[in-house]
Parts: sequence; C-alpha cells; structure tokens
Amino acid sequence: QVQLVESGGGLVQAGGSLRLSCAASGRTFSSYAMGWFRQAPGKEREFVAAISWSGGRISYADSVKGRFTISRDNAKNTVYLQMNSLKPEDTAVYYCAADPTFWVVKTTGGSWGQGTQVTVSS
Repeated sequence: QVQLVESGGGLVQAGGSLRLSCAASGRTFSSYAMGWFRQAPGKEREFVAAISWSGGRISYADSVKGRFTISRDNAKNTVYLQMNSLKPEDTAVYYCAADPTFWVVKTTGGSWGQGTQVTVSS
C-alpha cells in the first residue's frame, strides 16, 4: 500500500494558478495509477484527473479540461496537478488517490491522502 501526502493548496484569485503536489511513500509508486479528486462543501467527492503508471494514459473531468494538467515524476514519487485559469467553483479540498489500476483510480480513487484546501476568490 502507498501513503500519500498532498501539498500546494492555498488562496488564489480567480484567473490565477496553483500547482498541487502529492508525495507517495513506497517503492512501488511507479506501478500505481494516480489521480486527483476534489470535494466542495456540501457536495460529493468528484473526479478531477488521472494518470497511468507510465504517464501514457491521462483522463480529465470535463470541468477542468484545458485548464488543469496532471503529471508525474516517478523518480521523485510525486504526482502533480497544475491548475490554471482557476474559477471560484474550483474551490474544494483536493485529494490525491492511488491504485494499481487506472480504471479504479478514475472511478473510485483507491488509497487517499489527507487533502489540501484550494480556495479561489472572485
């Protein structure tokens, strides 16, 4: 199993950018698909983006396509979420997820980090 720690959240104005990081422990990180989910107050947790172990397969939620970019550095055991053109509706706690299977990460997440708060002011 892999342990996940997110960082990089904060307060940003609409139109701004943030980069989230998720550091994973364990020597099998490179064999895991990774993903990002988010949960806004009063709403269910929703899928944001996922990336396969090799980086060759990537998927995004329609709401973030063209604005967010997921990437990974297997040498650093880290996955990133670059968020540009942020909107107030992007405000949420963002969670990192990991699972050996890309489809599982995309649909249900798998192992979770503790989350990092992103707040976008209008």
